[in-house]
Amino acid sequence: MRAEAVQEIARECGFELAGIAPCDPGQDFARYQDWVAQGMAGEMRYLTDRRAGLRRNARNLLPNARSVICVGKLYNTPDPPREEGDARISRYAHGNQDYHDTMRAALERMVARLAEIQPFDYKICVDTAPLLERTFARLAGLGWIGKNTCLINEPLGSWFFLGEIVTSLDLERGSPPPDRCGTCSRCIDACPTQAIVPSLDGWQVDSRRCISYLTIELRGPIPDELHAGVGDHVFGCDICQDVCPWNARAPVTEDAAFAGSTIPLEALAKMSPEEFHQRFGRTAIARAKHAGLLRNVAVAIANKAR
Repeated sequence: MRAEAVQEIARECGFELAGIAPCDPGQDFARYQDWVAQGMAGEMRYLTDRRAGLRRNARNLLPNARSVICVGKLYNTPDPPREEGDARISRYAHGNQDYHDTMRAALERMVARLAEIQPFDYKICVDTAPLLERTFARLAGLGWIGKNTCLINEPLGSWFFLGEIVTSLDLERGSPPPDRCGTCSRCIDACPTQAIVPSLDGWQVDSRRCISYLTIELRGPIPDELHAGVGDHVFGCDICQDVCPWNARAPVTEDAAFAGSTIPLEALAKMSPEEFHQRFGRTAIARAKHAGLLRNVAVAIANKAR
């Protein structure tokens, strides 16, 4: 099967980006190990426990794997009009359906189409699998990894969900594009909590200071010294992508599944566990849990009152 056929089917299944990577992430696994050793994963134990070693090679997920098909799905939507007192929610969580479900359904359609040409073994991966997905996307030619650690595609920007099909197919590999961040430091300078820090060979994100980590993954209280930086964010953060010059002309998705709306902080503060589950139970926001969202809302309201 030719790589061009794979890419064409990917586009027909709704993916704007597609490419082929080898099963070995190369030197990036050592960088990942160093990042973990520095404690920068915070409390995200799924990045540091026995699953960490699985990221050494995609064959740990599929023993007869020979290639990794990497795809990107655009989720960029315009920020809905916000009024004073509205909560700030990361753009990727705007939709009324969990993006994991949307991505997996599209990848399953893609597998079915590919299998019509040639049967193969596979494993679908969407975000939660122990795979260095940005590394594989880079190796497949989908973009480079920016200083904010997002995958950046030169014409299309960084507003992409990534997914993979680890496959027994032996496909022609893509090649990594050059890093085009240059001397730009807008994402570093704009981060309110100074979460983008130097590494031995570039830049990395210290999750313990990242607003997305603080409002989604952290289960305890947000450190007092970081409250002001969190601002009115109650789920995730887009600042480092908003200021990125490569996103200045990023296209907007027409997929209704990612359309957003606003909600006042006061309404969230009054939301019961049952109301939370009814409104957010099938969305990405469920990840924060009701208690976590209320914690974030309390910090945001306090920041508004400063």
